Amino acid sequence: MGYFRDDQALYELVLDADQQKQLDAYWKELDFVASANIRTYTQFYLFETREAAKAPEGGAPPIPEKEITSEERIRKVADSYLSRARAAKNDAAVSALEEHFQWVNDGIRWVESARIEAEPVHLKAIQDFAARAWRRPLTEAERDDLVTYYKSIRQKDSLSHEDAMRDLVVNVLMAPDFCYRVNTLAAAAKPERAGVAPLSDYSVASRLSYFLWSSMPDAQLLARAAAGELRNPDTLAAEARRMLMDDRARGLAVEFGANWLDFRRFEEHNAVDRERFPSFTNDLRAAMFEEPVRFFQDVVRNNRSVLDLVFSRDTYVNDVLAQHYGMTNVHPGKDQWVHVDNAADYGRGGLLPMAVFLTKNAPGLRTSPVKRGYWVVKRVLGEEIPPPPAMVPELPRDEAKMDLPLRDMLARHRQDASCASCHTRFDSFGLVFEGYGPVGEKRAKDLAGRAVDARAEFPGGGEGEGFEGLRAFIREHRRNDFVDNLSRKLFAYALSRGLILSDEPTLEEFRGKLAANNYRFETLIDTIVRSPQFRTGRMPEKGPSSKGE
Repeated sequence: MGYFRDDQALYELVLDADQQKQLDAYWKELDFVASANIRTYTQFYLFETREAAKAPEGGAPPIPEKEITSEERIRKVADSYLSRARAAKNDAAVSALEEHFQWVNDGIRWVESARIEAEPVHLKAIQDFAARAWRRPLTEAERDDLVTYYKSIRQKDSLSHEDAMRDLVVNVLMAPDFCYRVNTLAAAAKPERAGVAPLSDYSVASRLSYFLWSSMPDAQLLARAAAGELRNPDTLAAEARRMLMDDRARGLAVEFGANWLDFRRFEEHNAVDRERFPSFTNDLRAAMFEEPVRFFQDVVRNNRSVLDLVFSRDTYVNDVLAQHYGMTNVHPGKDQWVHVDNAADYGRGGLLPMAVFLTKNAPGLRTSPVKRGYWVVKRVLGEEIPPPPAMVPELPRDEAKMDLPLRDMLARHRQDASCASCHTRFDSFGLVFEGYGPVGEKRAKDLAGRAVDARAEFPGGGEGEGFEGLRAFIREHRRNDFVDNLSRKLFAYALSRGLILSDEPTLEEFRGKLAANNYRFETLIDTIVRSPQFRTGRMPEKGPSSKGE
């Protein structure tokens, strides 16, 4: 009696009536979604009637599935089996066959009927999906276009409902409104100043969510947009504070922080010689990437001072990174991350001595004060350094085979006037990291066995040793450069464009508010989302249009 479901014992001996109905519904849902009953019966028919053997190799059987599962053909097959059972005078077989083929026919007819009834529901769902994908309500014309397109490909191209729905999904995801963030102006927008008008609430919601989450707005933010509440700067700022507490704010750390500090693709970094540095495993590389992400998230979530990014004495480590840093008193569990308050005791704390930057800015078999210093000056402090000359002599690749310490070779390099003009601006910022090897490990000697010298004379006067000496110099002489650089980078990221001269007054406002509020990160976000640049767009120069820039 193998045509029965294989859950008969469960169904009859364990489940009550309500649970039986629920299980029946699950089986029907399986038939609806996966065509389980249709496929099973089709295969039964093809093999029992030898039709499968008539099909060409790799080709379709001679009889279409729709014809095989038609009520007429099912009745014919049933009559064939029933005639033999009756001829054998097997009443039990006759009863079972009648029940079986009735069950097959009823199930297939139900699937066909349910799918027809579901078509308008699916069309409504695809319209809702489009609104979600395009991050705004659809116009009536757009809804009608989707339905018209569906009907046309079903009629002209003879597509099934399922294939037509797949085509509709592709249509939605290939639309410019999904592939691009199109900022629209508010309906009947009036210019606030020359050529500038408020953005629509949905455009503001999208701009805010991609700024803080690198993803689409959530239901609450879209509800605020639907109610027209995001035009209020206070509401917008409150939503920003809510979103910064959400785990999705990791998107800001990864997409802004990692691109600003140039480690976004570090998980693909393969410049390290793993024979010479066997500790540099894939797990360690992943941990190096994760450390600044988690640290940046902590600054954001806890509304810490932006100065903590450079001057704090804490960090985050997992078991692999703690071992690499020599943190013998820190014992995270496997795959766990812990906050280390006293990271400075191990030569860590803040962004500057993180292994990801020290490793990323080293060529593999030696350190590179040039790359490390250039990273500090350009990425952290925001200086613009011209590109090097076309013909630049390369330093030896392997520190272990160098006749002189790296700092002496760089001093010789700076004797060339064409090189000195730039190298004097950043070499010293890299020499202070000589106490860290090619993969960011603490060291007292270089790879040739020479004692490292991490002293440096900084541009404009001042001396320091090690990264603590660098931090003291930045705190005293370059703190405002760091704050200004971070403000500019974050503002440009939020606006998805480069900064222009008219943005300078807003940047001045950043400086004043940050200083007045102990440089809290939330102050920076609050000032950005309240700014006219964030909430407005340019009006088209010619003709009426709702599109902004």
